[in-house]
Amino acid sequence: MMMRFFVPRDAAARAVGADKVAAALHDEARRRGIEIQIVRTGSRGLFWLEPMVEVETPDGRIAFGPAKPGDAPGLLTAGASHPLYLGRPEDIPFLKRQTRLTFARCGIVDPLSLADWRAHGGGRGLERARSLGAAATLQEVAKSGLRGRGGAGFPTGIKWKTVADTVADRKYVVCNADEGDSGTFADRMLLEGDPFALIEGMAIAGLAVGAAKGFVYIRSEYPDAVRTFERAVSLAEADGLLGAAAGFDIEVRVGAGAYVCGEETALLESIEGKRGQVRAKPPLPAHKGLFGRPTVVNNVVTLATVPWILAEGAEAYSVLGMGRSRGTMPIQLAGNVRHGGLFETAFGVTLGELVDGIGGGTRSGRPVRAVQVGGPLGAYFPRALFDTAFDYEAFAARDGLIGHGGIVVFDETVDMMRQAGFAMEFCAIESCGKCTPCRIGSTRGVETLDRIRRGERVAANLELIEDLCQTMKFGSLCALGGFTPYPVMSALRHFPEDFVRRARAVAAG
Repeated sequence: MMMRFFVPRDAAARAVGADKVAAALHDEARRRGIEIQIVRTGSRGLFWLEPMVEVETPDGRIAFGPAKPGDAPGLLTAGASHPLYLGRPEDIPFLKRQTRLTFARCGIVDPLSLADWRAHGGGRGLERARSLGAAATLQEVAKSGLRGRGGAGFPTGIKWKTVADTVADRKYVVCNADEGDSGTFADRMLLEGDPFALIEGMAIAGLAVGAAKGFVYIRSEYPDAVRTFERAVSLAEADGLLGAAAGFDIEVRVGAGAYVCGEETALLESIEGKRGQVRAKPPLPAHKGLFGRPTVVNNVVTLATVPWILAEGAEAYSVLGMGRSRGTMPIQLAGNVRHGGLFETAFGVTLGELVDGIGGGTRSGRPVRAVQVGGPLGAYFPRALFDTAFDYEAFAARDGLIGHGGIVVFDETVDMMRQAGFAMEFCAIESCGKCTPCRIGSTRGVETLDRIRRGERVAANLELIEDLCQTMKFGSLCALGGFTPYPVMSALRHFPEDFVRRARAVAAG
């Protein structure tokens, strides 16, 4: 019987040698005259175990990892006594504790096999949406409680209904795959590991709002994701899942690397061939978006979740979570963390459980001092706030953001004054320049923090930073300038000793 091996082609796995492991398995099998099949999958998201190789057995898949090319000979005859033996992937605690809905197929299917996708439930959501019709599909999405997974957490059903109710000669569905936040990789994992889920979700959105055309805007820093998704679109067109018969087309656009193009209106400007600058709102994109037409703009995770909701029903999704945060969230653990990777779970788990229990604390072994949630513009939370539930409103109540679900862990060696300076510098570099609070405020912020670092008029300059942050928060045109105060003010509020200590050290000579 032919042996089947599953080796991830996900960019994270390739970065640590997955391609070399696959090649070594192939070469060793040929040398021994053994017939094997190597299926290149996405990643299951256990990054500290990558490359994680899985072998098909009569009792299901068995995982081994992290594998190296030199492990290939042993893997061809490996059993439970092998030093890299991990057992059934589903029994690994990191995976066993998850509630995988959006990422159910990631790491399991061949990302570019429509047959594999359908065998694992792909297409059922679109089929049900077609049987329900546009109005009932809109109701189903609204009843599920799904909110945008790109940062703001706006209810998806309301956004879609606004587009559906707006009269126009044509409408669009735009997927924001410009995943630029530090410590985030969920969009990339889906694009590389289950691209047909996004295609299905966009097709459902098109049906619901009356759009026949979709665009996926992918950041240029994701070349593997671009190649995989473009190939998936071609296969879907050949299959009839997209195209004239399906009544919906998708076009891929690759960004040029500007962080601000993750903001929906700057993204639309970029798709139109213009400079990526933020538009003033109103009008909202739902009324006047791409090429001046009503446009749904959602990120990858949001759209890829819709097929599960339609297939299993809104109630099955809405029973998960807490408060107004329904369903699951793919949480991405990164930074100085022992068990980094993607953990999909229902809203409500505490920050401490995520960092200490699931992430295993720091990789360095030192105590955790701070975590940043929500990308480079997210707030820094100290251990005193680790009882915060992972929920949009719970984080907002403590001046934090969930954002795209990225968690970056720092140990006790982190300099929080330096982190605050990085936030202002990041904003100054990435600002589109359209509004004064963001363009000028971030530059003045860098200068003011530099003065504090040098010990110059520390008390007055700290007061100036707070005033500057208030101006940026409430006066900026978009979230880039508006959210920069979150990391700065949280560093000041929760770690004031770093600012005072540096100033005192300078003053002491």
